[in-house]
Amino acid sequence: MLMTTCWSRHGRCPVAAKLAAVGGQRFLEEEGQALCSFSASGCVVSLTGSNPLHTAAMQHVKESGVVVYLDVDSQDILARLERMKVNRIVGQEAGVSMRDILGYRKQFYEKWLDVRVLCGRGETIEEVAEKVLKALERYQKHDTETFVSTRRGEMESANKKTFFSDVVVEGLATDGGLYVPQNGLPALSAQEWQRLAEMSYPERALVLLERCIHPLDVPAGDLRTMVFKAYGSNFSSAAVAPVKHLLHNQYVQELFHGPTASFKDFALQLMPQLFAYCLPPMCNYLILVATSGDTGSAVLSGFGKLGDADGSRIGVLVFFPEGGVSEVQKLQMTSYRGGNARAVGVRSDFDFCQRSIKRMFGECGLTGHLAVEYGTVLSTANSINWARLLPQVVFHSSSYLDLARDGVIGFGEPVDVCVPTGNFGNALSAVYAKKMGVPIRKVICASNHNRVVADFINTGEYDLRGRPLLPSRSPAIDILKSSNLERFLYHASERDGRLVEQLFARLDAQRHFSVPQPLLRSIQQEVLAGWCSEEDCLAALQKVHAQTGYVLDTHTAVANVVADRLQDGSCPVVLCSTAHYGKFAPAVCEALGIGRVPEDPVEQLRTLGSVASGPQMHRELTGLDSRTGHAVCPPDYRALVEEVDSMILDSFMKVL
Repeated sequence: MLMTTCWSRHGRCPVAAKLAAVGGQRFLEEEGQALCSFSASGCVVSLTGSNPLHTAAMQHVKESGVVVYLDVDSQDILARLERMKVNRIVGQEAGVSMRDILGYRKQFYEKWLDVRVLCGRGETIEEVAEKVLKALERYQKHDTETFVSTRRGEMESANKKTFFSDVVVEGLATDGGLYVPQNGLPALSAQEWQRLAEMSYPERALVLLERCIHPLDVPAGDLRTMVFKAYGSNFSSAAVAPVKHLLHNQYVQELFHGPTASFKDFALQLMPQLFAYCLPPMCNYLILVATSGDTGSAVLSGFGKLGDADGSRIGVLVFFPEGGVSEVQKLQMTSYRGGNARAVGVRSDFDFCQRSIKRMFGECGLTGHLAVEYGTVLSTANSINWARLLPQVVFHSSSYLDLARDGVIGFGEPVDVCVPTGNFGNALSAVYAKKMGVPIRKVICASNHNRVVADFINTGEYDLRGRPLLPSRSPAIDILKSSNLERFLYHASERDGRLVEQLFARLDAQRHFSVPQPLLRSIQQEVLAGWCSEEDCLAALQKVHAQTGYVLDTHTAVANVVADRLQDGSCPVVLCSTAHYGKFAPAVCEALGIGRVPEDPVEQLRTLGSVASGPQMHRELTGLDSRTGHAVCPPDYRALVEEVDSMILDSFMKVL
């Protein structure tokens, strides 16, 4: 109406006539100039579909109010244009379809939006209007999206408001608990999920993360930039997380196409960007990481991609069990060269590394000394950090959407998900996807012979007494003290922070706890669990290769065995393939009967790559250098603290 009025001052000139008279480019400029001269307050302004293509006009609009993007299905838009007898829109030239123009425009809509309203196909005007009101209410009420500790729960929220931007940087709650959203995760309707099925992986990630991260913590435009950087050309598959048929009702989701060849890349290509964005001014931050293999290289890769402006105040120190990771995993960490980051081997196991880091966070004398003497604050990039966990919800959602899009299932039909399980973060992400509305029937947790999680889920007894950590061919799940189980128990107990605190205090003091029977029943309604011997792992790897030509890594082989035992075959089951098989070349060569395996890990990769028919050898693994050295420290907490001091001095004090 505004443009029509402006153009009609010299006689009546409808929009269609103006477009025909001056052409698309001139029309866009005059339309933008008209919008630049417009001002209003306390009202709703409806923009045209071409307004967002004019930069100056949209900058003016954003200064005036909140920009709401009605993300309507293109089929609904085309049907409406047909009813209105519109046969040409701005930017449409000969040979260019209306659908192509709508697709081209979407990037501009997402560039300027403050709030997205995802509209299901066929929704009524009234339904869309209701969504708009709810979205604006959410935008204005930042304090309704706060986080609490699993050990304080609702009691904490009355004293302190903790937002997403806080938990990204803090990592661990001050009481030793883990942060969770106070009001849980948002649920999407079936119609909204069906819209996501048509989208690419980065587009799905953006929509879901917008729902989970308040725009006053990370504005939508900035989040879009981060997401598309995280899931772009750094992944070797255009699909990012493709789902492929394996055997019978089993499908495998390949989560190893990122830059370090494991599922950890899905979180750690994004989380460092979020961390840098939310970083408070003035202080330096040292990221402490304990890894059972894959997290270390993924953290180094993710934080290493930050520019000087973002990364100069961030250091990364990775502790890994010297004898508890594969040689390729070790090379990935120790051959990293760049910025304020390094990896240190520890002559102990993962649980010692993780326990030591948690102890550092809890020692006020240490954290105070680092803050006062060095101006440095500790944080973490392990999955105890909420920003590590959240992006993993996306790939569990995406696997279901791929199966629905490809016609394997009808939308709404159930699937099971089987996850190799150690620290429980990946399995918990699948539980969260289910809570958001993905029709996951059961999450199946697959353990190796370090089966403390499987035993707990089946018995309600978490018992570390007299239980040594056993080396295995699937070292990434060689974990006895599962951190993210605490989050799961918080939700399964209906947010009983007092109970969670008691259970984990008992575990620390007595190395054992048991849960009440009603809580065990709640746990078993959500998850199943089983374990796999070393012999069965190798046998499964050999069997799948013989039948399909497909090479599993050892962790996915564990999932295959457990899924075969526990899944009833009544619906598809998705196996999370958490790492590329090349990272565990000796075990894979053993399973496939490849003789005379070289001792050099790089030569092992070449040997395996020459005989494996698929998937292809990962491009990032073939460039490793086996001649690198690294520091190793004894299994002494004080030695790890000394490494922290040394890292801070090397990273930050040299610039003072």
